[in-house]
Amino acid sequence: MNREGRLGVGIIGAGRVGPVIGAALAGAGHAIVGITASSDDERVSAVLPDVPVLDAPEVLRRSELVILAVPHADLPDIVAGLAQLGAWQPGQLVLHTDPAYGIGVLEPAQRAGVIPLAVHPAITFTGTTIDLRQLQASFAAVTAPAPVLPIAQALAVELGCEPVVIAEEDRPAYAEAIATASEFSRSIISQATGLLRGIGVENPGGYLSALVQSTVERALRDASDPLLP
Repeated sequence: MNREGRLGVGIIGAGRVGPVIGAALAGAGHAIVGITASSDDERVSAVLPDVPVLDAPEVLRRSELVILAVPHADLPDIVAGLAQLGAWQPGQLVLHTDPAYGIGVLEPAQRAGVIPLAVHPAITFTGTTIDLRQLQASFAAVTAPAPVLPIAQALAVELGCEPVVIAEEDRPAYAEAIATASEFSRSIISQATGLLRGIGVENPGGYLSALVQSTVERALRDASDPLLP
């Protein structure tokens, strides 16, 4: 960390999430020192221009803060594999973005002396700069050891999110809530637009847009305050 408290940030995972997280942190003044390779270099470079593409051990070597934005099934093996290589550095901040895991999945890295953080922004990422605006209106689930919880909360704020602390043992229930909201929403909208398309309605997504948004907003208001009329 330099004198202004800015960090050298490395990103493992160049899918839809990692580059956007990097861009948000870069906007907060941090330096993005490297990212692992992607199958869509044009999309990544549009979000994070001029960032070096490096292998994972080199990303870790250059980083004070490592962002792990990888598929759920891959996260444990990546953490353990980098531990076996001796790539983790004592005192390094390591933040993963998976909703279902707390900090337990980072245990192999913790044995090397890293500081474990779990921060999940509650949005559906597109992998484009549109997500940066979505982050500004979102919350983020934060899990970390008590002494470093303020660091995780501060990073969530720098992403643009309002942090909400989720206990380690509650991460599975949190992940289920996120999956229920996102998967059921997509399924119901797909079914409804299919019915409209079947009766000849052009642009069924556009037709339902105002209805769906107003219905969801009312449901969210009711969930926040069931006494509202």
